[in-house]
This record gives sequence, structure tokens and C-alpha cells, in this order.
Amino acid sequence: MKTILTPKQRTFVDEYLVDLNATQAAVRAGYSSKTARTIGAQNLAKLNIQKALTDAMNDRAARTGITADRVLEELAKIGFADIRKIFTPAGNVVSPTDLPDDIAAAVQAFETLTRQSDQPDSDGEVECLHKIRLLDKIKALELMARHLGMLNYNTAPQRNVIITMNYGNGIVKRIENGIVK
Repeated sequence: MKTILTPKQRTFVDEYLVDLNATQAAVRAGYSSKTARTIGAQNLAKLNIQKALTDAMNDRAARTGITADRVLEELAKIGFADIRKIFTPAGNVVSPTDLPDDIAAAVQAFETLTRQSDQPDSDGEVECLHKIRLLDKIKALELMARHLGMLNYNTAPQRNVIITMNYGNGIVKRIENGIVK
């Protein structure tokens, strides 16, 4: 079932998908810049626009293959990258084309510098210097932890919660912060 929108609302939906900024989407859709903030909030509260946004985001995810699962998988590759997989058992660097997929996804830069050895007894040997930079492991772990709710910085004071339950037959139970008294 197609969601019915006015042409201006359809433009708002399309523009909102650009940067997820309701105020800017309202301006770009042709609403007054003076009222764009209010109109943007009002549009996001309308059920038909919410449905259109959800449908459009789902369509985009299907087209692009970008899903929350895929993003988390890529973050996991960065966060759990093991640098030992970059080297062969002999201690040589694995060719970039032979890197395991999970390690290749975590590599930000791979540079190889070669030069002729300047040692007199080198017999024309070539020296290689490999520079490998991985993506920010801490940032990836932080994003995954935040997604899982592990980084809850709620510093609001906890209040004493008291629940009194009267069962009607003279039995009364009092529960304070989860403890039956």
C-alpha cells in the first residue's frame, strides 16, 4: 500500500534521507526557513510521513545492502582484528591480495618501500620496508559497545522505589528497590 503524501511532503521525505536533519529537509523542500524547525518536527510526528520514511529507508537498505547487521560486522572486523594474521609463520608480511577478509577490512593503509641494498656484500639484494596501518580499533569497539548499551553514562541519582501490594485478605507486601520487606 502506497503512503499518500503531498508533493511537498514527498520532497521533505526525500530531503530528510540526505542527512536526517528535519529542519534542513524542510528548508530544501520549500518550507519557510523561519518555520522550518517547527514544520520539520511536525512532519516527523505525522504517521504518513513516518511510514514513508520507514519505507524509503528500507528500500534504500535493500538497494545498497547496507544494514545494521552489516555495519556491525564491519565494526567487528576492525575491533577484533588480530595483527598476527598479517604475517606468515616465517615472519614475512602476507601480500595484500592474500590477507584474510576480516584483516583486509581492518587495514587503513598498506605501503611497501623498496630500495637496492647499499651494503658492499649484498649482491644486489633489494630491501623492503612494509608499513601497515590498521583502522582505529578503540573507536570500533566503542561504537559496538554503545550499540549494545554497554556505555550507559546515566549519572542521575537513583530514587527509592516503594511498591505496596494489598492482596485484599489482610496480606500486604511492601517492595523497596526490588526487595520484599
